[in-house]
Amino acid sequence: MAVARSLYLHIPFCRRKCFYCDFAITTAGADLQATYVDALCREIQLTARVWGTNPLDTIFFGGGTPSLLSVNQIDQILQTVHQYFGIEQDAEISLEANPGTVSLQSLEGYKASGVNRISLGAQAFQDHLLDLCGRGHRVVEIWEAVAAVKQAGISNFSLDLISGLPTQTLDHWQDSLQQAIQLEPQHLSVYDLIVEPGTAFFKRYQPGDRPLPSEDATVEMYLIARETLQAAGFRHYEISNYAQPGFACQHNLVYWQNLPFYGMGMAATSYLDGKRSDRPRKMRDYLAMIENQELPSSPILSLEERLFETLMQGLRLAEGLDLQTLSTDFGEELYSTMLQILSDDQFQTWVQISDRLQLTQPQGWLFSDQVITKLYELVNQTGMGASPS
Repeated sequence: MAVARSLYLHIPFCRRKCFYCDFAITTAGADLQATYVDALCREIQLTARVWGTNPLDTIFFGGGTPSLLSVNQIDQILQTVHQYFGIEQDAEISLEANPGTVSLQSLEGYKASGVNRISLGAQAFQDHLLDLCGRGHRVVEIWEAVAAVKQAGISNFSLDLISGLPTQTLDHWQDSLQQAIQLEPQHLSVYDLIVEPGTAFFKRYQPGDRPLPSEDATVEMYLIARETLQAAGFRHYEISNYAQPGFACQHNLVYWQNLPFYGMGMAATSYLDGKRSDRPRKMRDYLAMIENQELPSSPILSLEERLFETLMQGLRLAEGLDLQTLSTDFGEELYSTMLQILSDDQFQTWVQISDRLQLTQPQGWLFSDQVITKLYELVNQTGMGASPS
């Protein structure tokens, strides 16, 4: 089993909840933030004691809005990580931020604490779309935040964009892409809106109904993003992610390669020793868990579960999956079964096979969910269950 060298830290605080968001967040203020940071540092210590430690290659502050924490709080967390785990000198340390929540001073402080990558939630470059989403910033604040990132000397930053928003047109989308390119990020994440149960959007909109763009329109947005960003020098290295050469997100590659990682904080998931463990999604339950010096546990994933996660994650990458590695990890029976299934005509426009298993671009990526679900169902129907030799 590979050793975990990556850490995800969930920072659940937001000024307001975006209308599309189903993440575990809270709008509580400074007192709870201080309590939470202390609890998170205690979880870092507890995890080190229970699981042992290795110097970390990647750390990711996700949320929520981690940039709502003070410089001192981010520094407190990183100092605790350094003390109990160690951080490699060239580690990628990412922090998610929203426009309007960072300044030159705070960014310089984050950098001094070790943060060397900022992921900025732009989402759209039209004020009326930002309002429609419940975002707490304006377009001008995106530009101001990027200027501050550059002035602070942080040379690796990413922008998030969302396609398929209510009332969003192709012209809006092309304008957002062009403005994003003008800001010269090293990385772009481009997500298609999913109307999740429990969100404000779910109460207002039904998938496929106006004012949401049609499925044909969202496919066109995906293709426009791919063509536009590749022409601007970005490599489309994962279904939703683009990077300039050398700037793929190293932390997220850990997920997509189905490697182990530590996850800490409210609602965070860890993947250690073949087990995925989820922390409580409610603040009081998480704080009680830490107060009791407990960590969540779960059964070891079955062979079928590991297969599904390997397919689900690895086929998102342009490089796909190495077939020899699949054979080694899951056994010759699985290897032969997969090759037999994939030779069927239904997969011919979606997958390509050499020494690797890859989804075709862009066709296979557009139908990735169907491909992976169908492949998993067919493999299970064969009765595959033997352990690898």
